[in-house]
Amino acid sequence: MKVLVVGSGGREHALAWKIKQNPQLEQLYCAPGNAGTAQLAQNVPIDVEDIDGLLDFVVSQQIDLTVVGPEGPLVAGIVDRFQQQGLRAAGPSREASRLEGSKAFAKDFMKRHAIPTSGYQVFDQFETAETTLKHDAFQFPVVLKADGLAAGKGVFICPDLATSLEALDCIMQERKFGASGDRLVIEEFLEGEETSFMVFSDGVNTLPMVPSQDHKAIYEGDQGPNTGGMGAYSIDAILSEELRRKVLDEIIYPTIKGMAEEGNPYQGILYAGLMMTREGPKVLEFNVRFGDPETQVILPRMESDLLDLLYAMAEGNLENLDIRWNQNAAVCVVLAAKGYPGSYEKGQEISGLDMAGEDENTIAFHAGTTLKNGKTVTNGGRVLGITSVAPTLQPAIMRAYEGVNKIHFEGMYCRRDIASKGLKRN
Repeated sequence: MKVLVVGSGGREHALAWKIKQNPQLEQLYCAPGNAGTAQLAQNVPIDVEDIDGLLDFVVSQQIDLTVVGPEGPLVAGIVDRFQQQGLRAAGPSREASRLEGSKAFAKDFMKRHAIPTSGYQVFDQFETAETTLKHDAFQFPVVLKADGLAAGKGVFICPDLATSLEALDCIMQERKFGASGDRLVIEEFLEGEETSFMVFSDGVNTLPMVPSQDHKAIYEGDQGPNTGGMGAYSIDAILSEELRRKVLDEIIYPTIKGMAEEGNPYQGILYAGLMMTREGPKVLEFNVRFGDPETQVILPRMESDLLDLLYAMAEGNLENLDIRWNQNAAVCVVLAAKGYPGSYEKGQEISGLDMAGEDENTIAFHAGTTLKNGKTVTNGGRVLGITSVAPTLQPAIMRAYEGVNKIHFEGMYCRRDIASKGLKRN
């Protein structure tokens, strides 16, 4: 079987790493890939947004399955284009991808189908949103979100009016997130602990994955601006069996059923970002693909074959499959470039990768890396994700940071409290 993985981040390296384990795999490609995927696959210099270029490549190379990592091409309709040409792609359609592509659409959808989420209002005009905030229509703190895609950075938690007006100006006036700021969602702030929960869906049947928890803020203690994710961990204790059933019954199943009823069957990875409130789980956001860095801690726990699952999902045939998981704990620590999530430099040489990979229980998943003159250098804000597994959480954390301590590049930064919430939980 010939497979193309679309993307260049840590998620795509993890997907390639797991897909590579399938004995039926004939050839693996990544477009555009990174220095890590180059060790597993043939990197192809095609941008993720170049759907025509990707389509031409898949046709010319007779690719059996295309696995789309990032949200951008999914929201742009890559799966629809491929299916129109009789090509197999793992991911939701353009219409179904609106669950992530438009926060306003997702909130309205949840309201229509009684899926638990926070109270909200949607605004198309800066002045109307400003007036609403000033006249106490919301109780502070509030959450402001750019409506469209913003690489996980278009969300502001605002403790007071002044902060909320600054965020409003950033989104709708300064246009920091471009066209994603054409509309704005203002939400009620939910208290609790965040949890990530993903499932495979073929439009009718679903197969749940193990839970995980992301760390979005740049600094320890969940301080500072949001990022795409500074680390994650996965242990079964994140969600009890009772809560897992509640999430499936009240959130996942109604979402899959509701999308089908509205004529947009959901066939792909559905990611529910949850807040575990006193009233029960509520949806913070939906993503329409594997999370990053959650994928880097979930796939090392998967004992089933990922490629078989993705192929069956794309075929609409998950009914007779299940997933086997190990009981290990997995921890991923993201190493970021200096200045991230703001501006940052590229081209810093990375040392210590070989030493970090000496432990068979530790994997260095590449994200923002590339090869230059035979050396691995930085090429993005989130550079590497050091993932370790162990029977319990404490040694998994220790192994991950042991791997981190072996790596160096100029300006390297990471959070030193990844998975500490899990230790408190245990």
